Amino acid sequence: MLNSNHLDEGPQSGLNREKHVISAKSLDLTFQTNDGPVHALSGVDLDIGKGEFVSFIGPSGCGKTTFLRCIAALEAPTGGTLTVNGMTPDEARRARAYGYVFQAAGLYPWRTIEKNIALPLEIMGYSKSEQDERIARVLDLVELSNFGKKYPWQLSGGMQQRASIARALAFDADILLMDEPFGALDEIVRDHLNEQLLELWARTEKTIGFVTHSIPEAVYLSTKIVVMSPRPGRITDVIDSPLPKERPLDIRDTPEFLAIAHRVREGLRAGHAYDD
Repeated sequence: MLNSNHLDEGPQSGLNREKHVISAKSLDLTFQTNDGPVHALSGVDLDIGKGEFVSFIGPSGCGKTTFLRCIAALEAPTGGTLTVNGMTPDEARRARAYGYVFQAAGLYPWRTIEKNIALPLEIMGYSKSEQDERIARVLDLVELSNFGKKYPWQLSGGMQQRASIARALAFDADILLMDEPFGALDEIVRDHLNEQLLELWARTEKTIGFVTHSIPEAVYLSTKIVVMSPRPGRITDVIDSPLPKERPLDIRDTPEFLAIAHRVREGLRAGHAYDD
């Protein structure tokens, strides 16, 4: 469990801000459809430093997932520039610079949890001994060491998502991209996984990009919160969190936490988030 005695430590202690791991400048993306062009992103400027935990929040259709997919080279911007570890997103993908966790766990039901985690390692050509070592390590990271031989249908939804995170961590990329990984889970499970994710982040020092619809989740997890407007997706506010790196759940009742949540809510309102 996280230790509340550390709440007086400085914000974001130990983070290395010397390097921008992800940098977007005047980023635009327009989809061409049968009904005409859809302007998904407009003029997005954002720098993400090494070791930061950055949440993207906004209404459905605001472009937060689209921006994450651009980082992962799953979508191609139509304007502006985007670099990942100083490379183009496609170069970063080939360099295995990131792991990606989708909304659904996406585990193959005919493979055990170990075999699901092994899949990207198999594709990348790791030896069997290296696969076994990496699988054991990431199962321990997500507290599933005793479940490697189980099949996905034998695990709860929260455990399946932890297995999905383990799969994304298996090849030890510096960046972890997460697209609403806990959105379908109940509040109690979600709270527990939020705690575990913060602990995992502290242990691995990954740079994390996290999409969410939940204001409390965004504020609890993040060192930086990016508030986005409805389409065309624009950044309306970037909030650097003053909260300490170690955060027990009851930090959500503090005035500091509530002040950040209020600013996020006001940013959403200013972007007309509730007009859709």
